[in-house]
Amino acid sequence: MRIGILGTGTLAAALGEGWVRAGHEVAVGGRSRDRAEALAARLGHGTRAVTPREAATGRDAVLLAVAWDGVEEMLERAGAQEGSLAGTPLIDPTNAVAHGVGVLLTERGASMAGRIAALAPDARVVKAFHLFPADQWTSPPEDGRPGVTVAMCGDDPAALGVVGELARDVGGTPAVLGPLDRARQLEEAGGFVIGLAFAGFAPDSAVPGAPPSATEG
Repeated sequence: MRIGILGTGTLAAALGEGWVRAGHEVAVGGRSRDRAEALAARLGHGTRAVTPREAATGRDAVLLAVAWDGVEEMLERAGAQEGSLAGTPLIDPTNAVAHGVGVLLTERGASMAGRIAALAPDARVVKAFHLFPADQWTSPPEDGRPGVTVAMCGDDPAALGVVGELARDVGGTPAVLGPLDRARQLEEAGGFVIGLAFAGFAPDSAVPGAPPSATEG
């Protein structure tokens, strides 16, 4: 696939590394051209540093790997309002939460994914990759076991299929939980995980395992 990455931080680097390793063509666009060039050089495998608009245009998928409060600026740089992302699977891994607390900062009942969909008309927004730290994606399992579950939601089945494939490429197992109007629930789960981690608890210790009957068949 031709993948555009908007952002140059740790998640951009981790998923970019996994995707170039899987054979995808990656282009990186960031607010800083120098940082985009540095990340492209680090990823190698023909990865190019481009402008945000170029990273968004003509791609099979685009990852919006910026902090939640930088989303509007990055989408503006990418030309989202002018339709640069129309028809494109746009992956939203953002967590709009209070640092160290996990409380959502979006308006009551609203989701960051919904905000992104409004800022990028006709993009096929998929909420995904927001529940694990970036280093999860740099060391996928090598023994054939299923990877961690990548919970996701979105309205477009084809876009969900694309993002599911990209999740598998970095060692994840995609789990589609429904349409984009469930994004708020996923984002609350992200805040829950972040809050526990900052409080010194392992998030997986607070989530009961499914009984065997729920995972069989």
